[in-house]
Amino acid sequence: MSSGKRHTDYHLGNTDAEHERLIRQAIRLAPATERFFQEAGIGSGQRVLELGAGVGDVAMLVARIVGPSGKVVAIERDARTINRARVRASEAGLGNIDFVQTDVAEYSTELEFDATVGRYILQFLPDPAATLRSLAKYIRPGGILAFQEGSWIPFVSLSAHVPLWHAAVSLLHQAGVRSGVNLEMGPGLHKAFQDAGLPAPHMRLEMELACDPDFTRWVSDSLQSVLPQIQKLNLSLQALGDLNTLQERLQKEVATSNAVVPWIGLVGAWCRKPAN
Repeated sequence: MSSGKRHTDYHLGNTDAEHERLIRQAIRLAPATERFFQEAGIGSGQRVLELGAGVGDVAMLVARIVGPSGKVVAIERDARTINRARVRASEAGLGNIDFVQTDVAEYSTELEFDATVGRYILQFLPDPAATLRSLAKYIRPGGILAFQEGSWIPFVSLSAHVPLWHAAVSLLHQAGVRSGVNLEMGPGLHKAFQDAGLPAPHMRLEMELACDPDFTRWVSDSLQSVLPQIQKLNLSLQALGDLNTLQERLQKEVATSNAVVPWIGLVGAWCRKPAN
């Protein structure tokens, strides 16, 4: 992913374990993201610019939507990450993706796109409105800007009935806020679009609720990725106990509670670039 921060400051890191976590996360998010992009108007034959490609999941999803007659240009700053994305796209037989290693602030092209998209990227940038304004230059009149970002307020609130889960979610939230990540970028998309000179976007919120081990492991996986930041910020891990057994204890707590737990609220916002 690309951001205005130094590479070493990226909140979640770029380790192999984090790449695997992103892939598992993308599998859960794919249905909601595909519905959102199609609702926004992304379809066959379009040329789409994707911001913050990571290990390639959103780019591959869009590549399947636009089909062989379409094209995806995916921006990613980190060299290891973009190499992993290229390998995965090749293995998936998706030849309609160009991965470009660059920072979004330095990206320039003569191409015109039908749409620009991103997921969980604007929250890391110092000026999301400026980024949207810059991206809009490459979108044709009537083209689409469609982004998905998170909202942690309902995530934390709806976790309160399960104590260990809530403690882990709260620690993740605190670490993100203290590290300067905008964890309410989702609702903030309304203002960011308009500050960028774009129309007020169409918006929706999706939030998965579940209790299966694949779902609950997201919290323990994320804590492992964020652990260097937690330690750097001197945040206490005492309420979580042994991190090596955290996933097992989280799943046991959720299962015995006979209840579901939430995931981060996924806010989608999209608009069309004005014709004039």
